[in-house]
Order: sequence, then C-alpha cells, then structure tokens
Amino acid sequence: MKDLHFNYIKDLTRYQRQKTWEVKIGNTSMGGNNPIRIQSMTDTDTRNTEATVNQIIQIVKAGADYVRVTVKGMFDAENLKNIKKRLVELGCNTPLIADIHFNPRLAEIAAKYVVKIRINPGNFYDKRAQFKQLVYNDEEYRTELEKIEEQFIPFLKILKKTNTALRIGANQGSLSDRIMSRYGDTPAGIVESVMEFLRICKKVEFKDVVISIKSSNTRVMVYTVRLFNFKMRLEDMKYPLHLGVTEAGEGEEGRIRSAVGIGALLADGIGDTIRVSLTEAPEREIPIAQKLLNHFKTYQDHKPINAPLHAQTNPFEYERRSTRPVLKLGGRQLPVVVAHLGGLLLNELLPIRGQLIPDYFISENSILDIEGNEYPIIDIEEYLYESTRWGRMKFIRTNKPDFDRFMNENPEIITKLKQTRKTVLILESFSKNPLAELRAFFMMLETHIWKVPVILYHKYYESKLENLQIKAAADLGGLLLDGYGDGVCINNEGDDITFTESKDLSFGLLQASRMRVSKTEFISCPGCGRTLFDLHETTRDVKEHFKHLNHLKIGVMGCVVNGPGEMTDVDYGFVGSGGGKVNLYKGQQLKKKHIPYEMAVEELEQLIKDYDDWIDPEN
Repeated sequence: MKDLHFNYIKDLTRYQRQKTWEVKIGNTSMGGNNPIRIQSMTDTDTRNTEATVNQIIQIVKAGADYVRVTVKGMFDAENLKNIKKRLVELGCNTPLIADIHFNPRLAEIAAKYVVKIRINPGNFYDKRAQFKQLVYNDEEYRTELEKIEEQFIPFLKILKKTNTALRIGANQGSLSDRIMSRYGDTPAGIVESVMEFLRICKKVEFKDVVISIKSSNTRVMVYTVRLFNFKMRLEDMKYPLHLGVTEAGEGEEGRIRSAVGIGALLADGIGDTIRVSLTEAPEREIPIAQKLLNHFKTYQDHKPINAPLHAQTNPFEYERRSTRPVLKLGGRQLPVVVAHLGGLLLNELLPIRGQLIPDYFISENSILDIEGNEYPIIDIEEYLYESTRWGRMKFIRTNKPDFDRFMNENPEIITKLKQTRKTVLILESFSKNPLAELRAFFMMLETHIWKVPVILYHKYYESKLENLQIKAAADLGGLLLDGYGDGVCINNEGDDITFTESKDLSFGLLQASRMRVSKTEFISCPGCGRTLFDLHETTRDVKEHFKHLNHLKIGVMGCVVNGPGEMTDVDYGFVGSGGGKVNLYKGQQLKKKHIPYEMAVEELEQLIKDYDDWIDPEN
C-alpha cells in the first residue's frame, strides 16, 4: 500500500481542488474539471405540481445548478412526470433530483423522470435504526450484505438503462441497526455504510455516483468526510462529493454553522457540489452558497506555504492542542473571545456589550480584561531583546512569514519561548490562504513542543454582516474544529457592522465548531415535502421562547427520516409525525406523541420543567 501518511488530501499547505471522476447529471455534469455546483431542495408537497414547479423556478432563478424534490409515496413518484413536463414547457432544463427513503420501488419509478436519484444507505434496504442493541456475528453480517447486493445490482442496471445518476447520501441520524450494532453512530460507521454500497457499484462498474455524508455536528461531519475521502482513495475510487451540514438551522446560526463545516472541507479542496441547508425558504440558501464558493476563489494561486507535515494533528479524531494555562487561556480552559475596541475606550463599550461578555479586549498595543488589568502587546524582536519585561505577562503579535524569517536568523528564540510561562501569541495571517498558513504555524509549534496559548486574529473589511460571518467562519472554522486556538479575535474595519455583532460572531464561531457553548443551541432541519406543519414559523417560535436556556441543545425536526438520529447530543426536541402533529423527545427517547404543532412550544416547556431543566427568563 502506498505511504499516504494518513493524509486525507494531497497537500495540507496548498489550496487545490482534488481530482474526482466526472458524473453526468442531465445537462450539468459535476466533478472532474467542472466548477463546484450549488443545489437546494423544495419543501412543497410533491403531489402539488403547480406549487412544486413554482418553487423549483424560484430556486433556479436564485442560481441553483440542481434541485431536489421529496418522493415519499407512489403518487409523488408518478407525479414527477407532470412536474418534469411542466418545467420543460416553461423552458427550465435544470437537472431534477428525487430524494428517496425507505422504499426502493419509488426510486425505480422516479428513475424514469429525473436525472439523479438520492438514496440513503441507512434505510434503503436496511431498516433504519431503532436504537436497539442488536448483535450480528460475522456470518450474519455477511449474509445481510449479500442480500443488499442482490437487490442493489438490479437497481443499478435500471439506472444505467435510464442514464440516471445516483447519490448515496448517508446521515449520522439515519444509520441502520446493522451498522449501529458494529460501529455505532461514529465516523467509521457512517463511512462504512457508504463504502458497502460503493464496493457494489465498483463491482458492476457503475461510476455515475455522487457521495454525501452529513451531520448536524460540524466536527463529526468534517472528520467523517475526511475519513471517507481517505478510505475511498485507498480503494482506488474517486467519486465526487456533495457537502452540507444537515439541520444547520436558520439565521446567523445556520450561516455560521454551514460555513464552518462546508468551509473546512472546501479549504482543503474537497467538494464538488454544496448545499447550505437553512430553515428558511429554499431559494435563500443559494446566495449563501455562492458567497462561500466565491470566498474560496480568493484562495487560489496563493504563495507557497511550508510546514513540518509530520506534526499534523489527527485529521479523523478531535484532540485539542495541548497548551499550558496562562491567565484565562490554555490548559483545560474554554477558548476565549477577544473583542477589538476599534479605537474606542473600554468604558464606552461596556454598556453596549450585549449579553455575551468578551473575556479580553484588544487595543493597538495592549490587551485589557474587564477588571481593568492591562498587558502589553509586543513583536517577536522586542520579546527576544527587551529585558525589562522579563517575567511579566505579555502578548506577542506575529505571523508565520515574519516568525520564520526571525527564527532562521535567531534560532535562540525557540529556547526562550519554551522557557517563559507568561506569554500568549496573537497569531494572524496575511496569506490568501489563511487557514493553511495558520495551520502550518501550529505544526511548527508542535515540532518544537512549544505549548504557548494562541489567539487566532484576523482582520476584515466588510460592510455586510452576512459576508463577514461567512468569510470568518470559512477562514477560522477548520482550525477550531482541529483543536487549534485558545482564543478568537475578529477585527472588522468596514462600516455598518457594530462592535456587538463582531464580538458575537466570535462566540458563534466557537459554538459552531463545538469549542465553547455560550447560548442555547438550536438544531433545525430545512424542511421538505415530508414536513406537514409550518416548520419555519415553529422554529422561530421555539428559538424565541427557549433562547435563555443556554445550558441546553434543542432540536426541531420536520419528519422522522433523520429526526431521532440527529438528536444524538440534543437535550430536547420535537419531530414531525404527520398531519400537523409532532412527537416530543428527551434526547432520543420519545416522551409525548402526536401533539398539535400549535401546542408544541407549550408542551415542550412543560417537558423541560418535568425534568428540572427549566429556568425562568430574566425580565
């Protein structure tokens, strides 16, 4: 086997799209040398031709390359013919994709009318997990795989005959009992659930396949896609990948969470198509996806970045970088938020700081805490030669190119840095590829076993908050997901973005990357044709009613496809159960069934009170 050093991509220090096989999807191919494609999904009832066609047109006008529709029953599958006919009459030839769960027969019918079928390996032939502790011995497990192959190969023959592509889309929340029994809902289990199907595709030389692996947990999503990318290539496969954070939510949370998860992979050149899943009108997803892709175009043709690759962190498993504690930073302490004063005085900003209070504040030449203590910020040269501050707390501001040059001329800097105990680095990047350059700096720190805490600092010039959220999440999210960074400081010098908005973005980045929880976390799906209540309105009501419970994670799921499974680490949640009704959960345990969605907020509050997790909001 080739010595791949467990690298999930070719080069960790260079931005380049990885090569994948081209897959023809109607008139819009993906993978190969094609641009990264953007897609969304309708949330209408697929039996309603007019409503579904109108929404598809809106999504296409917004700029989508593909549109996916729900197929939950036989009438939905057959009505795809009418939907397709009406779209052609309107001059819309954008590829149509059918989303299938539970019933392979629906996929066979849909293949006659659409150019791609999405199936879920967790429930297509296997039964979706009932969260029972089942045990399969090796022979039983092998027998189940043989059954899948017997059913799957005839389906692939149908797809070949109709020139229909296939998307194998695995979700952490909908793995089968068979996979769960052997792997649990781990990255290894999610990857294997896909690889089992891909090996059959390879066996019969069916290459028109796209893969997606999703989770509402950005850390799980990124690590699983990396692991899949590594294992797929070990078996000489190069299928294109679709990226997305499922149940990302709405508003700024949905945007930041999606940009953190999708951005971490796009930064490494992984991804041939993306969807930003928001609990909003589907056409509103498209501009966010476009902004994310446009941001990574600025990464192209960056200057070379060098790094000791032997010091890379484990890309498939989370482990926070080991540092020594200094003030409130490092060690086992939560990453801090450092707010940029922007030329104002601290006492001027304290009254308007909002509910989330930064741990530190930065001015031009000093760091301040809320108690009024002040610490100097110096450069690396001053640190080495200035003796008057020896033994005093200090912050060193630097970047990788400057540090590398200085270290080559003054190798003794490493010895001094390893000896001091009252030093924190403020690390910034001016590279077109800040994620790779900052990551390379951390690899250098690991090589020298220098356990100094690091604040990630980045400057922007944005006038729109949404643009700042997307860019900062894309640039810094991947580092935080890998356990790099003991603090975050975002300095934006554009107009119309307030101190509070910029500061809250740092808190949002830490929460989206699973590094620090500072407010109630809401996990909500974007909705689809299976959702039989007003998911968007209900989600807004839930967020408003429970936003003060910052010790809880609450899930809002439109249907049972991913609902219970995606609530692995959710404290409470409710899942659509059909007919405008919802089921209420404590974790993954069903507690109340068939509650009218109009009463869901009230009933959920009572459930939280029943388990003594309720806190009355402050006036």
